[in-house]
Amino acid sequence: MLVEKPSIQSSQIEELSIELPNAKIILGDARKVLARIPSNSFRCCVTSPPYWGLRDYSIDGQIGAENNVGDFVKDLVAIFREVRRTLTDDGTLWLNIGDSYTSGGRTWRAPDSKNVARGMSYRAPTPEGLKPKDLIGVPWRVAFALQEDGWYLRSDNIWYKPNCQPESVKDRPTRSHEYLFLLSKSEKYFYDHEAIKEPAANGKTRNKRTVWQVNTEPFSGAHFAVFPPSLVEPCILAGSQEGDTVLDPFFGSGTVGLVCQKLNRRCTGIELNQDYAEIAKQRLGII
Repeated sequence: MLVEKPSIQSSQIEELSIELPNAKIILGDARKVLARIPSNSFRCCVTSPPYWGLRDYSIDGQIGAENNVGDFVKDLVAIFREVRRTLTDDGTLWLNIGDSYTSGGRTWRAPDSKNVARGMSYRAPTPEGLKPKDLIGVPWRVAFALQEDGWYLRSDNIWYKPNCQPESVKDRPTRSHEYLFLLSKSEKYFYDHEAIKEPAANGKTRNKRTVWQVNTEPFSGAHFAVFPPSLVEPCILAGSQEGDTVLDPFFGSGTVGLVCQKLNRRCTGIELNQDYAEIAKQRLGII
C-alpha cells in the first residue's frame, strides 16, 4: 500500500521574494500573494494550475487536492478573480488545464516510476451526479465558472500532444490533448495576431488555428510536468509586448519565466512548493 507522505502546512511556508532585473519569484500561496499585488500590474497571465485529483504535492491546503471538484473550481475562480484585478484593462489570461476521470471508489494510487508525484495517499470521491469511470469535464467546469464570474471566454485552444503518454485503457481512446483557454478581462483587449501567424499551404501565413500541435518535453529536474516552451511562446507573443510584465501564479519549474527572458518580457512567478521554486531559480539563472 502507498506510504503517506508528510504534509507541509501552507501557513508554515515562509514567503520569499527573489528578484532579477526581468524576473521575480515569490514563494508563497497565490491566494495570499495576489491579494497584496497592486491592480493593473500585468499585461497578461500564462499559467497551468494543478489539475484536480491527479497530483499530491504534500502541502496542506494545496490547490487540486480538494475533496470536491466544486471546491476546486471555486478556489480557481477566487484566484483568477485576483488575477483579473492585477491585469491591465486590456489584459488576457491563457489557462492550460487538463481533465480527469472519477476514481471509481479507489482511495489511493500506487506510485508511477515515470511520474513519482502520481502516487497519492488520497483519492477524491466520485463527484455527486457522476458515475465510476466518468470523464469529469474539469476544464469546461472551470471555464464556464470563470465566464460567469466576469471573464470573457474567447477561445478553447486544443493542445495536441503527438508524443502523449501511453495509457493502458482498452475501453476508450488514449488522451492526447489538453485545453488552453484564452480569456480576457474586457471586451476589447490586446492580442497581437500578427506575432503568431502560422505557415499556410501556399507558402504564405494565416491566422493561428485553435489546434496547437506541441510535443511534451522531458525535463531532468524534479518537477514532473513542465510547460513546453513552444506552448507558452505564442501566448506571450500574442498577449504582450516587449517590456511588459507577465504573471504566472503557479510558476512550477519556471518555463513562463524562461520564455519571457527569451522574448524580452518581465515575469512574476508565484510558487507554493519550495523545491520547485529552487528549480525555477536555477533555470532562470538566479543562484
